[in-house]
Amino acid sequence: MKIVVIGGAGVFGSRLAQMLLRDGHDVVIAGRSAAPLDAHAQDICATPLVLDRAGDLAPLWAQAPDVVIDAAGPFHAYGKDLYALPRACIARSINYLDLADDAAFCSGISALDAVAKEAGVFALSGVSSVPALSSVVVAGLAAGGEIDAIHTAILPGNRAPRGRAVVDSILHQAGRDMYHQIDGERTTLRSWSQRRSFDLGQCVRRSGYAIGVPDQTLFPAFFGARTVTFHAGLELAVMNRGLAVLSWMRHHLTFPMPTPLIYHAARLLAPFGTDVGGMSVRVVMSDGTRHDWRLLVRQGEGPFVPGIAARCLLRDPSAIAPGARPALAEMPLEAVENALSDLAATIETETTQPKPLFARVLGEAFDALPQPVQDSHQTHAPRRLTGQASVERGRGILPRLIATTVRFPKAGTDVPLTVIKTPTPTGEHWQRDFGGQVFHSTLRQTQDGMTESFGPMTFTLDLHVAADGLHFPVSRGHFLGIPMPKWLLPRSEAVETAQDGKLRFDVALYAPLTGQLIVRYRGTLARANMERV
Repeated sequence: MKIVVIGGAGVFGSRLAQMLLRDGHDVVIAGRSAAPLDAHAQDICATPLVLDRAGDLAPLWAQAPDVVIDAAGPFHAYGKDLYALPRACIARSINYLDLADDAAFCSGISALDAVAKEAGVFALSGVSSVPALSSVVVAGLAAGGEIDAIHTAILPGNRAPRGRAVVDSILHQAGRDMYHQIDGERTTLRSWSQRRSFDLGQCVRRSGYAIGVPDQTLFPAFFGARTVTFHAGLELAVMNRGLAVLSWMRHHLTFPMPTPLIYHAARLLAPFGTDVGGMSVRVVMSDGTRHDWRLLVRQGEGPFVPGIAARCLLRDPSAIAPGARPALAEMPLEAVENALSDLAATIETETTQPKPLFARVLGEAFDALPQPVQDSHQTHAPRRLTGQASVERGRGILPRLIATTVRFPKAGTDVPLTVIKTPTPTGEHWQRDFGGQVFHSTLRQTQDGMTESFGPMTFTLDLHVAADGLHFPVSRGHFLGIPMPKWLLPRSEAVETAQDGKLRFDVALYAPLTGQLIVRYRGTLARANMERV
């Protein structure tokens, strides 16, 4: 099969071309600059083709290819006619693939579906790590079962080459609003925020930040998943944190991303870190079963992974149905893993059914709780609870200082409330939104039971079940890791009960020393939007 790879001298396109040559295809690598193109073509025994994809495409058609693969990008910057190339390929009955990771671009190619079917060719977008590879893994792990949540992360090594188009795509969106779905509801968040830790297997853990990819747009409907998240990260903490700060500043101050400066910093830091990277996919089923797939790639071979889906598809092109669409679960997982077999890659899979945090801490006592209370803590996957609350705020300098520091909500009645509980490797993260006033806390299981942290303050909770429900009194506290004397501890009266099939909460906090009320909020919550997506 004759295949033209546009961007074939780039980081990802060149690796894809090498794999296609290994599989016996006749490969032409195309690009705008003759010198690097010729040098690389000679190295891998491919045919070079000088071509500007935005200009005259006559040299491309002269090659009479069976398939054209666009591995160039960045796809969000292709101008007004984003689909000029796939449309031209379809018009000439040439099959088309691209390695796009832009959500709008991948989704939009479906507009060409009718003409592609009429021409009897395929035009698939997103034939890359996302959504093509990630969707295959999800489909393989779920095996047709009902999916609750999908969590994916891609975390390259610092010494592995990076595709400029992908980096440009990340920098383009960093600091801007993006969307992902949490427990059946579309949620807005800032790109390159929400730091999380991911296990890549073989004792390799990396941090990742939320960014927008096609998965968040396409997976909820395709898989019926209630939650879909995606994270990416760099190996070096200084690069991750620096980009996180820039993201925050850009979001609030609205300035262009200093791309040249970031590339210069990346070059200076290139000798550090490792050439080890990987990909993590977690699928949480509706019954709480958790399937994990981990790909760890060594020897700097991470840039081969974005081309694996295209390689796999073109090993059996007759199995690809005609039409234009995003590449979603187009092949079996076994075929993808076989296509990875000649790389320095290790794949691990694991199936577990862990108990949620509160069930672990309370043990058998958890089963004695009223059903609405139990349901609110069944956090196998993120849970969104909505309702209303009344809020009282205490008076006095000390209560106001504490309330302001923790960002407790202002006083009000019938305040709309949304609580999102997200499981983490060590516990849960809670986000409480009282009509736009948001504060966070992190809960963890410890040897002494459970702790809840608000910024620099961490409190040990004497979590226990009584006849009227679940109680959360504070028993100990730490500030910046330093134990707090009991006379400096706030007093808490917090209880969760059931009322009319809903969770009813009543939380009151009182200041140390003075005993004055800091804040009291009470109301009801229930899980909303329980229909399948």
